[in-house]
Amino acid sequence: MTTPEGDGAGNARYTYRLRVSSTARTALTAEWGRCRWIWNECVAKSKQVYVHNKVNPGDRRTCGPAQLDKMLTEARRITPWLREGSSVPQQQIVRDFGKSRAKALKDIREQLPMRQRAGMPRFKKKGLADPTLNYTRHGFRIKDGRLHLAGGIVLTVVWSRDLPAEPSSVRVYRDSLGHW
Repeated sequence: MTTPEGDGAGNARYTYRLRVSSTARTALTAEWGRCRWIWNECVAKSKQVYVHNKVNPGDRRTCGPAQLDKMLTEARRITPWLREGSSVPQQQIVRDFGKSRAKALKDIREQLPMRQRAGMPRFKKKGLADPTLNYTRHGFRIKDGRLHLAGGIVLTVVWSRDLPAEPSSVRVYRDSLGHW
């Protein structure tokens, strides 16, 4: 799928199957657990700010990316199990939350009908949400045909075709059938 941009160039998205060892599966699941916890903390912070602003209209607070980044930094500082994981997918989950929340607030401001609105981000439950980890340029590399993720996770990729250029990001996810 390509997405046209202003200068005539496009972004291409490619999907490949991964062969995940039991060690890598454990590491990916643990990383997803940390990211899911951060997402749920962002949802809780957003709800807390909403309630505070409703009760104290004179003392308005915001729940933007800067406040959430500070929350993540503080959580990584005081929580050892959170520090065990890579910061790249954790920062990306905060950015994804910010985009989701901003879209929901924009739809509310534009007074779209309820059926057309994006809903506010909700808590991700352990058994119901399939793992999805996003890695930006600094969080992965492709070496010898294998995908090396930040945090020491190495995955074997089933290459169905060559990549035309160096990828700018990688999304590792598990589908509903359990395939990565």
